[in-house]
This record gives sequence, C-alpha cells and structure tokens, in this order.
Amino acid sequence: MKNKKIIFFDGDGTIWYPKSTKRKKAPHWIYLDKKIGNNYLKHLVLTPAVLVSLKKLKKLGIILVLLSTFPHPPKEADVILKGKVKHFKLEELFDDFHTSRDKPDGKGEVILKVLRKKHIPKSHALMVGDSYRFDYLSAKKVGVDALLIKSEYMKHPPRGRKVEKTISGLKDIIEILN
Repeated sequence: MKNKKIIFFDGDGTIWYPKSTKRKKAPHWIYLDKKIGNNYLKHLVLTPAVLVSLKKLKKLGIILVLLSTFPHPPKEADVILKGKVKHFKLEELFDDFHTSRDKPDGKGEVILKVLRKKHIPKSHALMVGDSYRFDYLSAKKVGVDALLIKSEYMKHPPRGRKVEKTISGLKDIIEILN
C-alpha cells in the first residue's frame, strides 16, 4: 500500500454519517426518512479522526478526492455533494470532488477518468469506503487498491467474497501507508 499519490474517499459512512446510528446502520436511511427530509445536514457528523487524518495525508502530499454515489441527475448530485463539503468545511482538505452514478461500477468509472486526467497510474491510487459493492469492489474491478471500513452493517462481505484489507477508521490509513 505504499507509494500512493491519490486517495479516493467515499462520503456517506466514510467521511460523515448520521449521528443517531453511527456505523450500526447503513447511512443512506437518512435521505429516505420523511421526517428529516432535506434537513439531513443537521443530522450528519464527521467520522472520528477524519480531520486529523485528512490533514496528515495532505501534509504527505497525497491528492485527496471525495467520491460519492448519488441517485440524482449529475448536476444536482454535484450541488448536493458540494453543499455537504461546505457544511463540514472540508473545501481546503479535498483537491477534488466527484459524484458517481448509483450503480456498482459507478465509482470505478470515475476513478479511471480522474487517474487518466491526472496521469496517475492505478498502482498509485487507493479507494477508501464503507460499502463492499459500491466502494471496495468497484475500485478492485478497475485494478485500484481499496480499503473497506469495518462497520456493524458491513460485518462480512457477501458470501464467497474476500476483502484483502479492512480498517476500523480513517486513522488507520496513515499506518498502512507508512
């Protein structure tokens, strides 16, 4: 896992999550809750150690990219993601922000586009997320290393699937890269 020049981070469940359920329930429920509606931002909190970890990675000169899946049309999805980034004051920590289509291979497609644009080989990239299917597997399918964050709702990968490396939180990334 050494020699990484760019790290892609998932948003929901990785960078932030609903404060009432933390990592005990998949974070996407918050957007479907009719009582919460469009007021979801006040129910989200940053995951532990996210600011410290991102700042350390930034000091190491690693390009940090936020990559989140959205069911909305692309322009609307971009506006929503930028709103979350602004809400959490993360603009200075991430070099780039991208949304992907709501399909299992969506993030892998975006990762490849970003790597081509920045002329970075796959071997120098890493994806970090909390979803086996949308984060971990999507990256692995396109030849990019991935780390899966352990959670109550993602205790085990789907039957017959293997995860090479899991982490308990973002703070673990620093140790893995050294």
